[in-house]
Amino acid sequence: MAESSSISNPDANSNLSRKRRKIEPKTPAGAPTETGRPRWQNDVEQQIYSLKLVDALCHLRRPDSAAATSRAVRNAADQVLAVSARGKTRWSRAILTGRLSLRLAHINKKHKKAAKRAAVGESRTKKPAVQKKLPPLEKKVKVLSRLVPGCRKVSLPNLLEETTDYIAALEMQVKAMTFLTGLLNGAVSSSAAAGGDSSLADRG
Repeated sequence: MAESSSISNPDANSNLSRKRRKIEPKTPAGAPTETGRPRWQNDVEQQIYSLKLVDALCHLRRPDSAAATSRAVRNAADQVLAVSARGKTRWSRAILTGRLSLRLAHINKKHKKAAKRAAVGESRTKKPAVQKKLPPLEKKVKVLSRLVPGCRKVSLPNLLEETTDYIAALEMQVKAMTFLTGLLNGAVSSSAAAGGDSSLADRG
């Protein structure tokens, strides 16, 4: 009778199957991959990032000045790095949402200037507030939280985890950009040498 009741009641079977399912634990940032190496030290991740970076640089608009060009390249490299992280970390999500915050900051820039002018007039009549001195460790933690994107209001363990993953990602970014720079310099030098050989052949 028990077997017939369980067969005739599909809802009970589905509830039992749901209870038996094991919840997979979330992998922390910077966890080792199947190859046993951390994610950002994996050669496959570096190759994927390099390909995405080349594609982003090819579609990049060329600014007028050299400073604007370097800034655009840096922003593109950071955006690709955040996309490669798949939004699993706070710093990657902060970089991905950085464009929206920049637009909002540009819109509110005029309002902030007007508010500062009004505040300056009022601050002249008030006494300056006394700033509390933080302990050395808390001061260093505060500086570190400002260096890692999106980590200004997190606990110390989360900050250390995000910092470790962010540093590893930046190291991979430097390796990839160094490799691409070497390829570009080699292509330029080889083309220049080929042009010199052709000019000598024409003279001869």
